[in-house]
Parts: sequence; C-alpha cells; structure tokens
Amino acid sequence: MENELVTAMEIGAGAVAHSLSPWELFLQADIIVKAVIILLIVCSFWSWAIIFEKVTKFRRISRQATVFENDFWSGGSLQQLYDGIQNQSAHPMSRLFSSAMQEWQRFSEGGNQRLEVSRLEGLQRRIAHAMDVTLDRELDQMQKYLGFLATVGSTAPFVGLFGTVWGIMNSFQSIAASKDTSLAVVAPGIAEALFATALGLVAAIPSVVAYNKLSSDLDRYSGRLESFGTEFRSLMSRQLEERIT
Repeated sequence: MENELVTAMEIGAGAVAHSLSPWELFLQADIIVKAVIILLIVCSFWSWAIIFEKVTKFRRISRQATVFENDFWSGGSLQQLYDGIQNQSAHPMSRLFSSAMQEWQRFSEGGNQRLEVSRLEGLQRRIAHAMDVTLDRELDQMQKYLGFLATVGSTAPFVGLFGTVWGIMNSFQSIAASKDTSLAVVAPGIAEALFATALGLVAAIPSVVAYNKLSSDLDRYSGRLESFGTEFRSLMSRQLEERIT
C-alpha cells in the first residue's frame, strides 16, 4: 500500500512539474492568455532587433563623425573634403556638410564670383535653411523606432498583468467547477497567470533601459551635429564676406 501511495505521489508530482513548463503553460492557456503571450514574445524579439540595430548604428556614425571632424579641421580645402566624401559611406555629419556645399556650388555654378551685400544675406539664409532641413531629417531618421521601445517599456507590464488577471479568473473558475483546492488543480492556473506577467517584464525591462541609453546617445550626437553646423555656418559666412564687392 505504501509503495502504491509513493508511486501515485511521484506520478502526480511529475504531472504537475510537466504542466508547469513554459511550453505546457502556453498550450494549456486560454486563447486570450495565448494571444497575450504571443504579443509579448513578438514585442520582445522586435525590441531586441531595434536595440541591436540602433546600438550598432550609433557606434558607427560616432566613429565616422570623429574621422570627419578631424579631416574638416585639418586645414585642408573644403572643396577637396567635399569631393573626397562623395566616394565614402555617407553619415549624418557628412550629409549636413554636403547640404551646405551643394547650395554653395549651385551659387558658384551660376558664375557668381563676387557678392553684393544684399545677395550675401540671401545665400546665407539658403545655406542655413538647407542645413536645418538636413539636420531635422537626419534626427528624425535616427529617432525611428525609439518610440516603439518606449511604448513596449511602458505598456508591456500592463499587458502581462492583463494576462495574469485573466489567467487567475480562469483558475478560480476551474477550482469552482472541480470543487478541489489541491495544488494539482490550483498551480497550473496560477503559474499560467504569472507566466504572462513574467513575459511582460522580460519585454519591458530591456526596452526601458535601451530607450534611456539610446535617447541619451541621440541627445549627445544631436548636440554634436548642431555644434558642427553652427561652426560651419560661421566659417562659410567669413569666407562669403571676403567676396563682397
């Protein structure tokens, strides 16, 4: 009798352990909880893809900006620098520089070698406008998908909590239907409910950390671009003033 009791307990324990595995929890879950789990898993994978892409991109453009600034302040000709970057991989700072140089070249190609004061102001405004438009476009591109990380970080725990509440409701219904409060009846439903919350946290925590880090990196790089743009406009302004008739 004791051997049969021990065997029955081992079988029951094995069944409970098996039913508490993540895959079994998913298979046993209600359709609503399954939808929540799938949504959180997809959001988590997509968040990690964005994080990897943004971290890699920010590191690359930061290195490229450092090299470009060294070339820019080396004292060489701006025209030579502009010609040289045409065959290189473009990055935000080089595109900012190119936008101003293109506006300057369009003016020079018109045969304007000397400037009047009235025309100088118009050219400076066009150069500044071209750089501002380019800067806004580059920052918008760099900010792309960061909003998704913020959304996942702020909403994933609540989505997981919704799955938890729904799972607990189903668990209580199972208890009421079976009129049995043993661990074998209660544990699967509770585990299923908590599994959704765990997935919500798994999706949210990396997204929040990455969003804060990437936002900080973006702010620093944005300031770097704005500083370069201001210095370059000042340099262009001095060169243009030398050509006033």
